[in-house]
Amino acid sequence: MTVSLTRPPPLERVDPRDVGLDADQLAHIDRHLQRAYIDPAKIAGCLTLVARAGRIAHLSCLGSMDRERRRPLHEDTIFRIYSMTKPITSVALMQLYEQGRFQLADPVAKLIPEWRSLRVFRDGRHPGFVTDAATRPMTIRDLLSHQSGLTYDFLESTPLDAAYRELGVGRGRDRSLRHMIEQLAELPLLFSPGERWNYSLATDVCGYLVEVLSGQPFDQYLREHVLGPLSMNDTGFAVSPDQADRFGANYQRAADKSLELLDDPQISPFLEEPTFFSGGGGLVSTAADYLRFCQMLLAGGELDGRRILGRKTIELMTMNHLPDDSDLAARATGTFSETTYDGVGFGLGFAMVRDLARAQTIGSVGEYFWGGAASTIFWIDPAEELVVIFLTQLMPSGTFNFRGQLKAIVYPALLS
Repeated sequence: MTVSLTRPPPLERVDPRDVGLDADQLAHIDRHLQRAYIDPAKIAGCLTLVARAGRIAHLSCLGSMDRERRRPLHEDTIFRIYSMTKPITSVALMQLYEQGRFQLADPVAKLIPEWRSLRVFRDGRHPGFVTDAATRPMTIRDLLSHQSGLTYDFLESTPLDAAYRELGVGRGRDRSLRHMIEQLAELPLLFSPGERWNYSLATDVCGYLVEVLSGQPFDQYLREHVLGPLSMNDTGFAVSPDQADRFGANYQRAADKSLELLDDPQISPFLEEPTFFSGGGGLVSTAADYLRFCQMLLAGGELDGRRILGRKTIELMTMNHLPDDSDLAARATGTFSETTYDGVGFGLGFAMVRDLARAQTIGSVGEYFWGGAASTIFWIDPAEELVVIFLTQLMPSGTFNFRGQLKAIVYPALLS
């Protein structure tokens, strides 16, 4: 699945005052990002979008999309959104929930029979793991809420993470979701399902479940049932030749803290169609496209007369599914995710703010969000009818606290 062959029209903006926002306060966004990140070359470029009540009050593009070729960043630049793919995949799976195809409490082994005997890591290293029986089966809710016991190779904190790296589990654009499922069937879980929270390949497994339940390849299902109906024409698992001139470069911090090119857009793997359609991190997208996804959620599952999901389903997805309404600080087993842990819960594909004081942030209880490995972020605040999207290309995420800084600037701009 590649992005579309047409260039999108410019996004329409309104006077911030028309949607109850202070333009002078919003102007601090660009001043801050230019001074703190663009001028000292901590990032090559960035795009920031603030929308309220479905209208864009602030949209700015700073710096370069390709520093080596001195190409400025534009509003239609295509970004690797990595884990911002996860909410899209979760929506796709929950569409099938709305058709009665599964229940959240259903065992995953009902759809993946070879996972019936998954065991739990106790000690040792691959291939000589010492394991115990799981205390209960993994459910589909466990996958959607990252309480499955799966992990990620890049966490680099346990022998199980090391086994994922050794075997390339969930890696390789030339593999398949089915291959990943078969690999995971041979490995233990990090913990018994439901015992803890751990960022993981769980959402990639959700993409596989979409294939099993729908009978369609995951990329085809996304195009027909989510991306197509939302007119997210620049969102896909690959960038077509006609769109390659809008594809940005991806960077990382070198040892001396300078910017180092990580993925050249002219020779990037994203220029070729993959066979592994990663529901956890495989999509590229634009600000305009991701705004449409966010506005659909904010509007209760419908956009431009096309219903993607039910209002009550979105409510279910964005409530805290951690036991006893706890936060990630109490449940997380690792030290990495796309969010801080204190005062933050997790639902079915999204994190959400549960306690502003514990989270030490300005905002609203109930705002939900996620981010991506290249430092992309978004959040949706239903109480304020607010959507904020920030796109850049710097790995890894968490290098800078863009979310906290932008929240500190955006929320004081609210006039009503």
